[in-house]
Amino acid sequence: MTAAATKNISSTDTLTAAMNPSRVLMAAGGTGGHVYPAIAIADEFVAHNPKINLLFVGTRDRMEWETVPKHGYKIRSIWISGLHRRLTIQNLLFPLKLLVSIIQSFFILRSFRPDLVIACGGFASGPIGWMAVKLGIPLILQEQNSFPGVTNRMLGKHASLIFTAFDDAKTHFPIDKVRLTGNPVRSTLQKTDRPAALKIFGFSDDKPVLLVLGGSGGARAINERMVLALDELHNVMNLQLIWQCGESYYDGLIRRIKTKNYPNLRLVKFIDDMPPAYGAADLVVTRAGAGTCSELMNIGQPAILIPSPNVAGNHQEKNARSLTSTGAAILLKEENLADEFIPNINNLIFDSERLDAMSEAMLNLAKPDAAVQIIREILTYVKQHQNEQ
Repeated sequence: MTAAATKNISSTDTLTAAMNPSRVLMAAGGTGGHVYPAIAIADEFVAHNPKINLLFVGTRDRMEWETVPKHGYKIRSIWISGLHRRLTIQNLLFPLKLLVSIIQSFFILRSFRPDLVIACGGFASGPIGWMAVKLGIPLILQEQNSFPGVTNRMLGKHASLIFTAFDDAKTHFPIDKVRLTGNPVRSTLQKTDRPAALKIFGFSDDKPVLLVLGGSGGARAINERMVLALDELHNVMNLQLIWQCGESYYDGLIRRIKTKNYPNLRLVKFIDDMPPAYGAADLVVTRAGAGTCSELMNIGQPAILIPSPNVAGNHQEKNARSLTSTGAAILLKEENLADEFIPNINNLIFDSERLDAMSEAMLNLAKPDAAVQIIREILTYVKQHQNEQ
């Protein structure tokens, strides 16, 4: 990669084009917590300018490779992956993957020539964001969690704007660049009305519905607890169950569970169409990823939150506490699943007054216009930048 090539990409023409962005590159991947906010921002860009040219960058082996095209956007891949907590072949390959991904990012940026790059976290954001900075392309970050991921923390000092969902995140970034907007949620995310939602799942209206989620990839601890609790929840408490277990766990669970013995159980790998699931559910049991928390707030969905203990800075517990402190949710630590899982569900799911109060508290925390505010802030930045030229 030559200095001449770099100079060509970061020319005055590119910076001038950024005054009226018509080509925007979105970098996001790994989990739904990164991908869905990026899609929500892209949707809002399209609503503002239907002619805008949007391109996503992600990885082929993670959920974005299928999810992004389903929402109507093009996506290109780079080779990057995350580091494992133990010594693996993947870790040994990481330096090579990073180098290749940086080179791939250069050629993607050169061919697409974006006016702006918006990095929403995940593996792909690092190489793309770093190369955008080197090429003089304005970089904008969207951080979903109270404790930012390592990629966004590294890129923060180089970004033009940084959008956060939790006030605590500002301590990790240059304060003058931070805008507290909340997490953008897909505009299509609405609760399906309950009768229609129950019909979709083949449920009756005389039994409560419990929705169990483990994040986009599933959660082993939640799945294992559900296996042990299934008889109690289904046969004793007489609940109707929607259980998203994650693709990597599905086949093993099917072998362990005789689903025909549980007629009111819907065991699925992944729920792409969430409105019916939320519409049917009286209560949700879920991880406390930022994207999920934002969805729960925006639709007013009562929840038991089980933060993952295996995340940077324990950020899921911090996310959860911001909801539980207002009475919108219940915090259940993974270490207490054995003793508290069933009692927490039993105490909540039959208490309609408390569920209503939790729903109202969730709605009071919501920032439903986050994507609109993000686009407004970006356009304001663009206009100010134009006036400075």
